[in-house]
Amino acid sequence: MPSRTLIQAAAEGADLVEWYYAQGFTDGLPVVPPTPEKVEAAVVALGGEGGLAECRVPPRWGSLTREVLAVNMVMAGCLPEYAPVVRAAMLALCDPRFNLNGVQATTHVACPLLVVNGPVRGRIGMNAGCNVFGPGNRANATIGRAVRLVLLNVGGGRPGDLDKSTLGHPGKYTYCIAENEEASPWAPYHVEQGYAPEDSTVFAIAAEAPHSVTNHVADDPEGVLDSVCSAMSTIAHNNAVSSGSCAVVIGPEHAATIGAKGWTRADVKSYLWAHTTNTFADISFHGRYGKIYNRNLPRWYRREPGERIPIVPSPDDIHLFVAGGEAGRFSAFIPGWGHMTGPVLRALDGRPPAGGPVCVDGTCRL
Repeated sequence: MPSRTLIQAAAEGADLVEWYYAQGFTDGLPVVPPTPEKVEAAVVALGGEGGLAECRVPPRWGSLTREVLAVNMVMAGCLPEYAPVVRAAMLALCDPRFNLNGVQATTHVACPLLVVNGPVRGRIGMNAGCNVFGPGNRANATIGRAVRLVLLNVGGGRPGDLDKSTLGHPGKYTYCIAENEEASPWAPYHVEQGYAPEDSTVFAIAAEAPHSVTNHVADDPEGVLDSVCSAMSTIAHNNAVSSGSCAVVIGPEHAATIGAKGWTRADVKSYLWAHTTNTFADISFHGRYGKIYNRNLPRWYRREPGERIPIVPSPDDIHLFVAGGEAGRFSAFIPGWGHMTGPVLRALDGRPPAGGPVCVDGTCRL
């Protein structure tokens, strides 16, 4: 991406919105002109040294320098203080475990979902509450959009070219939320994974769109979670046929119902894993198309008609968050892409968890 050309065009007073459309630098929506002043402020927020390469972005393997990252941040509408979150997100996505090359080029709908934890949520004004997946919050919207612009402009993931997604989904414009730690009966996700409460992190998972789970009647954990299990138990999403990881977002009202009975985060994940109901007969269409041996599923799954086929290999492959508004008994299941990708959790400063898991079963509280 020729960042100097972009900045020069801005300085020369061209009809910038139309010029960027003509260059193909947008996501289909108008972008903010990357003036030299705005770009420099973003570069400073990234630590200076605009020519420093942070990573290379597949599938085109373009070099993401700090200046190029700053340009895309500005075009997306980011404030400079969002810079550490955007950078951490891109470094998580470019981790080999994530397989961004595959996610960018797949025919599946999957795209990166980002979940932010820690004090940075409040510092930059992220939304973890009402309408958490929807519009209305600058930080959520523009952080996710900046990542998408980088995937387009640096990674070359353009629809019909290197991006071969048959359908896509609206999260490919922006797909970024914060966990509602304050409404959760459990430790924040990043604390469960071994980080300190004062650390800030970005979690990245290749994911489909959220599938709403409605339950307005249950007053016990089992009732709420049975509804989530119902949403998870289908042969139509990639986890059913390709295993891997998925995400579950528990709304605050459902979380309060579950937490009031003393259930831990580990209890919830174990229940969800144990009570999904696909059978090998289901996912093999009862032999209608001949004998099927699905090599995308783990080898230890028993490929016999009545055997239960887990949605994901273990409870730890269900990534559980609390998010959303305080009113409404809704949660969401978010299928992943399958075993072809691995979720990545990264601290904003790049540090690993200090001293290993702090809250493995989710019982500790802030």
